[in-house]
Amino acid sequence: MSAPLAAPFSPSMVTTALDLPGFRIARNYGVVRGLVVRSRSIVGNVGATLQTLIGGNITIYTDLCEKTRNDAFVMMMQHAAERGGNAVIAVRYDSNEVMHGVTEVLAYGTAVFVEAL
Repeated sequence: MSAPLAAPFSPSMVTTALDLPGFRIARNYGVVRGLVVRSRSIVGNVGATLQTLIGGNITIYTDLCEKTRNDAFVMMMQHAAERGGNAVIAVRYDSNEVMHGVTEVLAYGTAVFVEAL
C-alpha cells in the first residue's frame, strides 16, 4: 500500500469560487489537475454485494470514492504548487468509467498565487 499523499498547502486555499475572500490574485498559473484511476477489488465487490442485501449506504464503495477523490484533490494541489501556486480556484471534479469496474476521478482548477489584502 502506498503512503498517504501530503498536501503542499492548506485545503482552505482551494475553492470552487472564482476568488478567495481576503486575498487578491497576484498571478495565474493556469489549469492544474489531479487524476486517479481505480478499480474495485474482488474482495471489495463481494463485501459490497453483501451490503446491498442489507440496504443503505454501501460503505465499502463510499470509502473507496472518498479516498479516490481525496487523492485526486491532493494531486491537484501538488500540481499547483509545482507551478508556483499557493491556491486553486474554480475547482471541479469529473469522473468516468474507463472500463467495467475501472473509474477515473479528475480534480481540476486554476492555480493562482494569492496575497493577503
